[in-house]
Amino acid sequence: MRVGVLTGGGDCPGLNAVIRAVVRKGVTEYGYEFVGFRDGWKGPLEGLTTDLGITQVRGILPRGGTILGSSRTNPIKIEGGVEAIKANLAAQGVDALIAIGGEDTLGVATALHDHGVPVVGVPKTIDNDLSGTDYTFGFDTAVTIASEAIDRLHTTAESHHRILVVEVMGRHAGWIALHSGVSGGANGILIPEVPFDLDEVAGWVESRFRSHYAPILVVSEGALPADGDLITKDQTLDAFGHVRLSGIGDWLASGLEAKTGKEARASVLGHIQRGGTPTAFDRVLATRFGLQAIDSIHDKQYGIMVALRGTDIVRVPLIEGTGVLKTVPAERYDEVRTFFG
Repeated sequence: MRVGVLTGGGDCPGLNAVIRAVVRKGVTEYGYEFVGFRDGWKGPLEGLTTDLGITQVRGILPRGGTILGSSRTNPIKIEGGVEAIKANLAAQGVDALIAIGGEDTLGVATALHDHGVPVVGVPKTIDNDLSGTDYTFGFDTAVTIASEAIDRLHTTAESHHRILVVEVMGRHAGWIALHSGVSGGANGILIPEVPFDLDEVAGWVESRFRSHYAPILVVSEGALPADGDLITKDQTLDAFGHVRLSGIGDWLASGLEAKTGKEARASVLGHIQRGGTPTAFDRVLATRFGLQAIDSIHDKQYGIMVALRGTDIVRVPLIEGTGVLKTVPAERYDEVRTFFG
């Protein structure tokens, strides 16, 4: 059997660990051959391939990013895209495909499965917003990086008696903000699921100053002011129809400075959160996902996504991972309000 592998969407710590596990087990236990498709769905769409075997996956376990490259190409919106992918898979002698990605990448995988392509999905997103799995790899690394940044910012905030706003990733789900804010001892956490009132946030800031400490606020990039709109870089959309978010941290810092009279600065962590080496947790989770994915190929069970449920790796229908986003429940947000202000 010849298996194709691709990684799509934003890069994420742990992608290489999945690729390594898939190839190592596929070659040594099942005798499969592999072909890597370059740059996400652009690879099978345009026939862009690279060699993928034991030699290519040596030493990649601790490496961030992806040796296959990635993109946000959406073949479903390209006329004849599905037919081109099917033709290129046939030309490469590919019997089945493993797609590693988030909501958009796996959404394409779901559509291709509906068109008869044998595909298995592996969930990947630092946002941890795929509903079919308890956790996605990359999330733990992003939270760890954000938490370390918050730890460092506490000292400079105290030294200068200023407000510091930390903007983290999270378009529709505030999991990174919630976890890094709690672990970093933030005095306020703003997430997309709960629109915020600027006056209330200013009250948290003033309360913190009254206790002779400087406030740290963590805000998801998709957080929404109660009486305003999303803060965006511009109105351009990517291939999946997503607007480019940017600026909520600076907007919040400016608003708080005006309301409190205290100096405020924003730190935008951006792509730092998803770059570099994955944590031990993400390496293990990504490895287990890869092993289960190639087992699913061997069992000829397609149209599924591997997932973490408790401590077990299971297989669920692809639609369970992409049908509904997993957002922060109200009760999870309410339980941390104790620390605000």
